[in-house]
Amino acid sequence: MNYSANQSIFIQIADRICDRILSGEYLPEARIPSVREMAIDMEVNPNTVMRSYERLQNSRIIYNKRGIGYFTSSDAKDKIIEIRHRDFMKEVLPAVFNEMSLLGISIKEVTDAYTNFLSTKKQNEL
Repeated sequence: MNYSANQSIFIQIADRICDRILSGEYLPEARIPSVREMAIDMEVNPNTVMRSYERLQNSRIIYNKRGIGYFTSSDAKDKIIEIRHRDFMKEVLPAVFNEMSLLGISIKEVTDAYTNFLSTKKQNEL
């Protein structure tokens, strides 16, 4: 896996696990790979994966069944969407608005681009 230097590796791994939950690769209440299995898959130290799992546990996205392994929570997908929505609104959108202001981009231009994006996406899904 290629890691970005802009963010801690354990956070990037946690995000990748969340992506797998959102895509349906990891289903609700299903077992996910062990710390060792994930470390091999992600090509990192098991301690790094453990930090990722702790982060996801603290967010109640996964939970540990002692002696059995880690499992996705029944509402993991909803929790991830809620967290990412909040982060987008607090962090990404203000930066986008700032850049729009600096470049003189109107909200109409953005709305038109978004409408075009959705139309293209819908056509690609057919």
